[in-house]
This record gives sequence, C-alpha cells and structure tokens, in this order.
Amino acid sequence: MLPESYRLHHRADFSRTVRRGQRIGRRDVVVHVLTHGYDGVVDVDGRHDDPAGALVRVGGPRFGLIVSKAVGNAVIRHRVARRLRHMCGQMIPELPADTDIVIRALPGAADASAEELLRQLRGAVRKLGVGSAGAGPA
Repeated sequence: MLPESYRLHHRADFSRTVRRGQRIGRRDVVVHVLTHGYDGVVDVDGRHDDPAGALVRVGGPRFGLIVSKAVGNAVIRHRVARRLRHMCGQMIPELPADTDIVIRALPGAADASAEELLRQLRGAVRKLGVGSAGAGPA
C-alpha cells in the first residue's frame, strides 16, 4: 500500500510532471520523472508552481499512476494499479524527496510479472539519474 503522502492527486501535478519532466519508455510502462529545483517544498495548497511562500514538504517522493482502458477491463486495470502502487512503496527509500513520478501502464503491463514490472521501473528511474545506484537489477 502506498500512503497518501506519497501520491500525486492534482491534475496540475500530473500535467507538470508529464510535460516538464524527463520521460523514458520501457516495454510495459512509460515513466515520467520531475525533480524540483527547490529541495522538496510545496505551496500551501500542495502544488509546486511557486516556491515563494512554500511549506516544507513532509514525506518523500510522490507517485501518480495512469492506467488507461487500453490495458484491459476495470478488473485488470485495478489489478495493474495495485501492483504498481505496491512497487512504488518499495521504491520510496531509493528516491529523493523532491521527486514526482508518473507511471503510465502500457497494455503489456496486464500480463507482465510483478518482478518484471519492478525491474523495468527501477531501471527506468536509474537511467534517468534519479534512483540509487544499488537498488537492484536494471
């Protein structure tokens, strides 16, 4: 389970991460990563637009998931989302606190094993220069 403090909730945060962040595609997922330049602070409303008047952010990296209908029916989409959320929880200690990550599941994610998805996520994050070097196989 991924605690609420580690989740992206606002559409603006998703859009900002996808548009301004770095992107890398893997076979079953596309990973978008945005590292903030002002060391993990957010506005009073929880957004990252203006570092002036910001509060210190409690928690660590934040994750957002995009699992479209192309992945499968509702049961399959929810299963993929649960698996990805669990993997995000495992990756929290490996990532800096000032990082937002959006993971877009591709149709192949429905059939991929949990180990394969985790390997793809860690490899993508590491290749973008965000994850810790000793986090496991790429």
